[in-house]
Amino acid sequence: MTAELTLGAEEELHLVDREGRTLSASAPQLLSKLPEESFSAELQRTTVETNTSVVTGLAELREELVSLRKQLVTVAEAEGIGIAAVGTAPNSSYDEDFELTATGRFGRMQQKYRLLVDEQLICGTQIHVGVSDRDLAIDIAQRIGRDLPTLLALSASSPYWNGQDTGYASIRTLLWQRWPTTGALPPLASAKEYDAMIQDLVQSGVIADAKMAYFDVRPSSHAPTLELRVADACPVIDDAILVAGLFRAMVRSAELDIERGVPFTPLAAPLQRAATWQAARAGLAGALLDPETHAERVPAPKVVRSLLERLRPALEELGDYDEVAELAERTLAHGTSADRQRAVFAESGSLDDVMDQVVAETEGPPAGLPPEERALRSYPARAGDEAIGLASRPRPVYSDVISYVRERSRDELRALEEKRDTWSDDEGLTVLLDGESQRFEVDLLPRIVNAHEWQMLSEGLEQRARALEAFLEDVYGEGRVVADGVVSEPDLAACPGWREDGRRLPRSAVRAPIMGFDLVRDERGEWRVLEDNLRNPSGLAYATAAREMLDTVVPDMARPDGLVDPHEWLPMVGQTLRACAQRAGVGVDEEGALVLLADGPSSIAWYEHQRLAADGGLVLATSEDLVVRDGRVRLVDGDRVVDGIYVRLDEELEELRTEDGRPLGPEIIDVAAEGCVVLANGPGNGVGDDKAIYRVVPALISYYLDERPLLEPVPTYRTDDDTERNIVLDRVDELVTKPVDGYGGHGVLVGPLASEGEIARRRKEIAKDQGNWVAQETVALSSHPTVSDGRLEPRHIDLRVFVHVTGTEPGQTRAIPVGLTRVAGPGSLIVNSSQGGGAKDTWIITE
Repeated sequence: MTAELTLGAEEELHLVDREGRTLSASAPQLLSKLPEESFSAELQRTTVETNTSVVTGLAELREELVSLRKQLVTVAEAEGIGIAAVGTAPNSSYDEDFELTATGRFGRMQQKYRLLVDEQLICGTQIHVGVSDRDLAIDIAQRIGRDLPTLLALSASSPYWNGQDTGYASIRTLLWQRWPTTGALPPLASAKEYDAMIQDLVQSGVIADAKMAYFDVRPSSHAPTLELRVADACPVIDDAILVAGLFRAMVRSAELDIERGVPFTPLAAPLQRAATWQAARAGLAGALLDPETHAERVPAPKVVRSLLERLRPALEELGDYDEVAELAERTLAHGTSADRQRAVFAESGSLDDVMDQVVAETEGPPAGLPPEERALRSYPARAGDEAIGLASRPRPVYSDVISYVRERSRDELRALEEKRDTWSDDEGLTVLLDGESQRFEVDLLPRIVNAHEWQMLSEGLEQRARALEAFLEDVYGEGRVVADGVVSEPDLAACPGWREDGRRLPRSAVRAPIMGFDLVRDERGEWRVLEDNLRNPSGLAYATAAREMLDTVVPDMARPDGLVDPHEWLPMVGQTLRACAQRAGVGVDEEGALVLLADGPSSIAWYEHQRLAADGGLVLATSEDLVVRDGRVRLVDGDRVVDGIYVRLDEELEELRTEDGRPLGPEIIDVAAEGCVVLANGPGNGVGDDKAIYRVVPALISYYLDERPLLEPVPTYRTDDDTERNIVLDRVDELVTKPVDGYGGHGVLVGPLASEGEIARRRKEIAKDQGNWVAQETVALSSHPTVSDGRLEPRHIDLRVFVHVTGTEPGQTRAIPVGLTRVAGPGSLIVNSSQGGGAKDTWIITE
């Protein structure tokens, strides 16, 4: 073999109806108009395969791929058909779209393999490198196996299957690996052993012929080449060229090792399979397994760059290093096709748009579609950034917002930050931290939630709120959920939020009329519920203040159409409390007052209490403003009867005393027990937002609503369970551990960011008090550009959203389109203001 190794490629391409954006079984018609030597049928009539000529360089291979795609596009366009070089077509549905190509071989395969064939709506890119010595080819194939997952990660283009996001960058890989002869080659000493193995497989009847040896890399069954089969189809031709360049260099590097007598020990098959699975799951957006050991997770960019360095001698010998290095960096910046597809879906919520994009990329220039925005070179791009894409370019929905920042100098941005701080001080926008009033920091750059995202979130949160309200009603009433074993008696007894007074409230009482939910997005853009807040969730007034600040400080920043005004939703606080009172028969004849009961200026959220009372139609009161007389709660000033109380105390209501020691809290609970006052967020609601109960909320949704959860939680472990406690103790450095009764970020330890001392102390705390802790998998929170000292910096964020509840039936919960985006400090994952976090204005867009 010489250093000038030949190259060839086969591309499988989906055929897409341009109007319907569905797969089109038009391959026979198109193939009748195309040359047989370059175009052929595949298993399904919705796919065409192209075959390049044998070439000697990457430039020639690119020309071949461009030429073949153009020929196919010309014929297909006349029939209203587009082509999509992706592992799976986003809108495909195997039970509707699969149509078998009419040949005896394919017919036999469908008869024998059934569902495997019916679901074979997948496309790959096969790369051939000339290796005429088959013994050498077998040796090389085994030596390069460790690096094949990296090529898979670079090509990943199949996140969607059957119309949904699978959570994988390459679901095609998992579908493909169900065939009996896929994956890594077993240890083989020669081509003779390989041929004997294939013969045995054919003779066994498990495979029909030698072509069905679908190993990740194999000697070709029809050419003197080594064939790579692990890659997804690549819509951008240069991504396929990158894979081809790296694969050829891997072949050459292995050949040189063989010539030098470098020993080789094959990886265990389970480790190779694990590395392939990890690449299919993560693509370039997460971690890959280290190619040397396959036992350590390493950031994907680091693995790619490390492979480039190892292959540099072979790449330079082949004359490919500069081009391959440039293509690799471009792919790392732009992300895989899977990343780009998800970005499109995040913008529009439409798989039709995703299909249009992959068709446009497939039919577009070899380097991909030109970017619409200039890159932000100084901004560190990351996979999970909501505003800035991997290529350091603003996502379309943020185009105007980022342009606003771009057009201003650093000094001008600093001046806006000073103006913001002055406004906050003048408005008294503060929180109380460690007994001192501190400015509540609000960023100048808003976070945007699209209409389709809001619809999905609101439906999921309303469902969750219904189930939690039903749980509170049941657990303090009949207790069916315990009798039926959905929640255990020990689980319930261990909840710090349990209050016997909760049993005293009337059956008609809505226990948690105002709920708050904390949501996070991971690096793939998937939303998850992080925490439930059923007692006194704060943030609504701060969300409104954040909008007022932006309207004052940056009034000339362009606002999108359909943007919700948070001020319109503040009156709903009083409306919800009044509706709950009327449901309970309180204040029907003559409406009494609605009160927001707070601790006063010493409260951490006193600013919010004042705003909610003023704008929500409530009377702001402390313990000194209320009295219980004649079986009713009354305002001291004017002796007005109180129909409803929104409890926003820093302590439990039962602990509330007046300055002279009168037990006002227990007296109010007595009145509520008689049905003469409604409590928003009444005694015992803490059992519903307990971090131990959080784990079983999906089961509560199924139990009470007979529905599947629309929003998933973060995987959570209980330390009072022996098995789960051992898992937690082993993984404190990987998990987020929290006290069961914690709030506001207090007591939270983020394992990956903790010191060895902190981890050791947390292990001791868990072992000492086994029932007081929960642990959650660490979520790679999405980030968002934040203006700090005149520059943009990525900061981690979450989202608090509020749901108003007047009952457990459909239509009796309402997620209000006002959200508080909370921002962590530099290098932190904790967003709570009590832990140094800030906030952003949240632009929720409705249709």
